[in-house]
Parts: sequence; C-alpha cells; structure tokens
Amino acid sequence: MKLYDYAASANCYKVRLLLAQLERPYVRVPVDIFAGDTLTDEYAAKNPARATPVLELENGALLTESNAILFYLAQGTPFLPAGPLDLAQVVRWLVFEQTDVMMSVGGLRFRLLTGRITRDHPDAVRRREGALQALGLLDLHLREREFLVADGYSIADIAVYAYTHVAREAGLELERFPAVQSWLERAEEQPRYMNDLEPYPENARPGAGRSTYD
Repeated sequence: MKLYDYAASANCYKVRLLLAQLERPYVRVPVDIFAGDTLTDEYAAKNPARATPVLELENGALLTESNAILFYLAQGTPFLPAGPLDLAQVVRWLVFEQTDVMMSVGGLRFRLLTGRITRDHPDAVRRREGALQALGLLDLHLREREFLVADGYSIADIAVYAYTHVAREAGLELERFPAVQSWLERAEEQPRYMNDLEPYPENARPGAGRSTYD
C-alpha cells in the first residue's frame, strides 16, 4: 500500500495519523505540490483533481479524498462504529470537517501562513467568521461529550482534529472554546498518537512555485 501525500497538508496528516494508530505498514511517497509534482500527466492518471492524498492499494486500485481514505481504512476497526446511526453520525462529521472546518480554518491558515492574504483582507475576515462559527458549533457539541460520536474516539475525531489543532496558526483564539481544547487534549492522549505535520516550505508562497494554487 502506498500513500502519495504532502507533508504540510493536514488532509494528508489525518491519513498518516490513522495509519499510525492502526499500525498499518505502508510506503509513503512524498508529493511536492508547489514543485509541480501534481501537474504531471503521471500524477493526473492517479488523481485527475491533482490533489493529495492518494492511497494506492496492493491491487493497484486508487482512492482519493482524505475522508474517503479514512472511511476505507477504518472498516472493521474500533475507529468506525458499527451501528447505522453512529455510522451516519461519523459521515456527518466528515462532511462538516470538509465544508466547515477545512474551508474556513484550513483555508485561512494556508493563506495567512503563505502570505496570500493579510488578516484584514476581506477574504480573511470572511473565513475567520466561518471558522469561529464552526468552532462554536464544535464546542457546543463537545460540552457534554468526550468524543464526537458515541462514546469512543473514531475517524470523525481524527478528521476534525487535523485542522482544528492548528487553528491558532490561523489567528483563532482556542481559549474561547474550552470544550474544544479539552477534546484536543484527549485526542492527543490516544494510543499511538503522533504528529508529523510540517510547516509550509518557502516554495508555497505566491509565485515561488508551480501548483494548482498559483
């Protein structure tokens, strides 16, 4: 099994985290998004969307989209509840993560850290408002729960954790959300937790590299 991923992407990090916690062996294939690695015909054959991560299975099958990869890898493990209602709740949080957390928290963090916008830019203001709303909803949900779904740590937590734990890098004050802070700490106490998310390199800045983001 191979994982094509970008070290600075939290979408890729969430997959590496689950693989570590499952103790699943795999070959990691680094993809430098801003060096043009995703712009090649070879990479487009793996993922026409030219995004990371991509999971290549032993039989050559390819799976894209980080949360779809989490869902696949978690089948038959404690990281995915078996009951239909709990399973639907996991899907709910996977959708929330991509539409609310990643787009606001992740999008704002990326643009600020790579110098694409400043904090007073209208896009930054809009994303900050969305991020605070998402964190508020998350905090409300976690006030009487240890984890997002049922009574246990699942891929719902892994997915939402990925961008939420770096919210401060987007200029967001996590102190306003104590239930979220406590949940982050519980996630980091889970067996085989690891964090190898890397900072964005210099070639991620505007005009410094070649990618779908320029």
